[in-house]
Amino acid sequence: MRTEEKLLPRALRGAVVDRHPLWLMRQAGRYLPEYRDVRAKAGGFLDLCFTPALATEVTLQPIRRFGFDAAILFSDILVVPWGLNQKVGFQEGEGPKLDPIRDATGLAALSIDGMTLRLAPVYETVARLKQDLPPETTLIGFAGAPWTVATYMIEGGSSRSFEHARRFAAEDKPGFETLMELLIEATVAHLDAQVKAGAEVVQLFDSWASALEGEAFERWVVAPAKRIVRALKEKHPKLPIIGFPRAAGAHYLGYAKATGVDCVSIDQDMPLAFARDVLQPSVAVQGNLDPLVLVAGGQALETRVRAIADALGRGRFIFNLGHGIVPQTPPDHVAKLVELVRAIKPARG
Repeated sequence: MRTEEKLLPRALRGAVVDRHPLWLMRQAGRYLPEYRDVRAKAGGFLDLCFTPALATEVTLQPIRRFGFDAAILFSDILVVPWGLNQKVGFQEGEGPKLDPIRDATGLAALSIDGMTLRLAPVYETVARLKQDLPPETTLIGFAGAPWTVATYMIEGGSSRSFEHARRFAAEDKPGFETLMELLIEATVAHLDAQVKAGAEVVQLFDSWASALEGEAFERWVVAPAKRIVRALKEKHPKLPIIGFPRAAGAHYLGYAKATGVDCVSIDQDMPLAFARDVLQPSVAVQGNLDPLVLVAGGQALETRVRAIADALGRGRFIFNLGHGIVPQTPPDHVAKLVELVRAIKPARG
């Protein structure tokens, strides 16, 4: 018996929809008291990611509370380096800490052999979610894009300047290419395993894409994404793929056309007219409410929601944030956002 296609995939392919699909990046997280309760019981952050019962629970929490049209797997982009045998940890209030890889010795310690076995708890979480989610809710899997993941692996954590990653790429091109090749292979394997476990859409997060320009952007952002998309489409021809080269500005269109993604997620700094007139004729658009406007709420929230829907609502469109939800967001403001978006009837034509 044929089942009806879900709202989010329908919107991605340009079908007529009765309302705009809505989900939020980092929708399972510290702004929810129920998440904080589970997090306190889990121990370390990676313990939460690698305990399927708990990861399933926190993924479901925002669906129960707000009824979003998609659930995104609760995990982290840095499970891939962990699966490749790099030491990864998370310190409360400080973010991720990794043993930095900056030379041939560090590269030699990495291995893709057994990665998906080490990450089996992640795929078990996907399988559990497939069973437990409401039938109308789309399940989204994800991974970090190679450039962004590489920056964490080389810098040893978050960075503002990406000095070590830039130097690695410039001073040891063969070594950096070896790392990127490994990450491309690992990202395909990781996303493929999520899809096989039940993910219906995947998103590729290139959070630090804006750190590169010109030839470097093409080489380390666009080219790896193109290869990942092609490999996944060969395995899963109907799989919708969302790309998020955050803050890439005018590079967005070239990224969309070259990589073959079905949708680009746009950050809050993207002008709506550019998204509507330049991007939407070629690709679906997801975004782009400023997370701090969601924190503010009130008239500012109502005005911006309407502006985004008015600008992008005639094309292929998913309502989302321009980046992840922040911990200080009042849950009542998220409920109001859902109410506002659900009240907007998509324009035709």
